[in-house]
Amino acid sequence: MIPASFDYVAPSTVDEAIRALTEAGEDAKVIAGGQSLLPVLRMRLATPTLLVDLGKIGELRGVREDGDALVIGAMTTHYDVQRDHLVAEHAALLARATDTVADPQVRHRGTFGGSLAHADPAGDLPAPVLALDCELVIAGPDGRRSVPAAEFFQDLFTTALAENEILVEVRVPKHTGWYSHYEKFNRVAQAWSMVAVAAAVRTDGATITEARVALTNMGSTPMRATGVEQALVGQPATAEAITAAAAHAAEGTSPPVDGNADAEYRQQLARVLTGRALASAIGT
Repeated sequence: MIPASFDYVAPSTVDEAIRALTEAGEDAKVIAGGQSLLPVLRMRLATPTLLVDLGKIGELRGVREDGDALVIGAMTTHYDVQRDHLVAEHAALLARATDTVADPQVRHRGTFGGSLAHADPAGDLPAPVLALDCELVIAGPDGRRSVPAAEFFQDLFTTALAENEILVEVRVPKHTGWYSHYEKFNRVAQAWSMVAVAAAVRTDGATITEARVALTNMGSTPMRATGVEQALVGQPATAEAITAAAAHAAEGTSPPVDGNADAEYRQQLARVLTGRALASAIGT
């Protein structure tokens, strides 16, 4: 199909983008890489009167260090996140999850912030961002504010972003030296996750001292598997401890029911994939 007609602006600064959104109101849409929005426009599931393209705002791209955190610009492509040496050293879970996003063409065009702002429960980046306790920095008419990942994702395709706000960057606490893995189950290559697990653990010798586990597509938002995390801390980094902890993965989840799987199947997948993710991360 052909999209409905719309006006188009490509501001060169964040302030210009916010002004354009404020003036247009609810009829405006932000476009970043366009990998999610363009298909929606073509199917006329969205009919904005204005598209605000962030592609010319250079300050929204790149990865840098800021003390004990990394700062990733919202317009940084998946490809650049995959290959950034700072991400590999201090937030390897993000690099591993990004490796599973779609295909090379999408990873070269799609953006880190665009994926988070889209908030698809089957998307692969919200769960790792939640697991790493990231903060998302939002710019609007009243300035900038930081929102914890646990508060940013609010419901199906719904975030803390207001109509005249944009996501400008993500602050990622450094997890240097942590073991991590992203385990994804999908029917065919390049498909959305039926279920996936983001896991990061820190050990002291042979003992697990901290654990971060988050689930993809087990509810309307990414979810922390707190039962798994609690079961791991203080335990030896063994296959037996991982199996026992993974049994808690489905606790408190509300997985969707669709043509791919029912709720019980997804809950079993969550338990199995959590065990695999943790075993791969720790190397057991």
